[in-house]
Amino acid sequence: MSDLLIKNVRPYGEGEPVDVLVRAGVVAEIAAGLDAPEGAEVLEGHGRILLPGFVDLHTHLREPGREDTETIETGSAAAALGGYTAVFAMANTNPVADSVVVTDHVWRRGREVGLVDVYPVGAVTVGLEGKQLAEMGTMAAGVGQVRMFSDDGHCVYDPLIMRRALEYATSLGVLIAQHAEEPRLTEGAVAHEGPNAARLGLAGWPRAAEESIVARDALLARDAGARVHICHASTAGTVELVRWAKSQGISITAEVTPHHLLLDDSRLETYDAVNKVNPPLRESSDAAALRQALADGIIDCVATDHAPHAEQDKCCEFARARPGMLGLETALSIIVETMVRPGLLDWRGVAKVMSERPAQIVGLDEHGRPIAVGEPANLTLIDPDASWTVRGAELASISNNTPFEDMTFPAEVTATVLRGRVTARDGKAVGV
Repeated sequence: MSDLLIKNVRPYGEGEPVDVLVRAGVVAEIAAGLDAPEGAEVLEGHGRILLPGFVDLHTHLREPGREDTETIETGSAAAALGGYTAVFAMANTNPVADSVVVTDHVWRRGREVGLVDVYPVGAVTVGLEGKQLAEMGTMAAGVGQVRMFSDDGHCVYDPLIMRRALEYATSLGVLIAQHAEEPRLTEGAVAHEGPNAARLGLAGWPRAAEESIVARDALLARDAGARVHICHASTAGTVELVRWAKSQGISITAEVTPHHLLLDDSRLETYDAVNKVNPPLRESSDAAALRQALADGIIDCVATDHAPHAEQDKCCEFARARPGMLGLETALSIIVETMVRPGLLDWRGVAKVMSERPAQIVGLDEHGRPIAVGEPANLTLIDPDASWTVRGAELASISNNTPFEDMTFPAEVTATVLRGRVTARDGKAVGV
């Protein structure tokens, strides 16, 4: 591997520009006016912001089973273009990632592609059916070394199964991530239960469906002495429950998606299924509470819930459409729009919620590290002054189900570096 010299950048957007020399995948020197060693690759930073590479705890890469909507290769390209150096691929594939055969395949395929580190998420229960625990120990011991388990897309609704999963996870040193949705409260539901859904004739999805599971699992984690992670928090009530649980010393963490920070259920007016997501877009008051909670550290991190879908699964009756949105390439810009511009986060705060905290939550050693000599060179370069307009057809994903079509956002990732190797530059993924 040749050396890489990143010229004229501002780590965390602070101070005067410096140069960063990377050797053997590690930051070797940081100073102004460094000369490029012979044979080194040079990446010109133009005074832009350098942050640790982003980590996404919640990505759907659809492989195996739905390669018509996304593959590990195309999803990895989207991630690299979005500034990510590590993503966690959810288990709701076909076949389900409930065995070491599938999780090891996902790990190996991610390594072959080599654009980001792809970590497989193992299923908590066999077939995501919520009835029998999957072979968590075998998956954790496999080549993929699964460190997070989730039935995302489905809730582990049986409290006894969830309790056993938490106890088992504690002995293995892994994390259970819960899709908080009491299924008996959401049968037939397609949109947030509120005035907009009622007026539009859409079956309502109550906040209590999420909040009741968050409360239950906080108590189960307390009694089991376990850790639990809440996927895609979407309500003000969930914020208050997580706040309370943390005040009680319960080991609970939570993520929020960019779309739940920016969008609300007023988008339902058009009946366009591109706005259908699980959990649903809530009211503007929920979005405001989530933004403040992320700024305050009650919500720990940002996770995209990147969910590609084929056109036929979205261009249909709203109630029949599959829930989910693309998220990897737009995440940074939405965080800048919702959190940086209003002054809720500075650039160190962005690094915390998009890189450092997610890496800490799952115990990654190479990602979310400080930009400092001796640290792994997993980095993302950002132009804070850029603006760009989202075009679904121009994104790297096979699918184009973005709710942000034709929206113009601030800030742009201009390069991503994985262990000293440039994986994305000027809007193009750079292959191995």
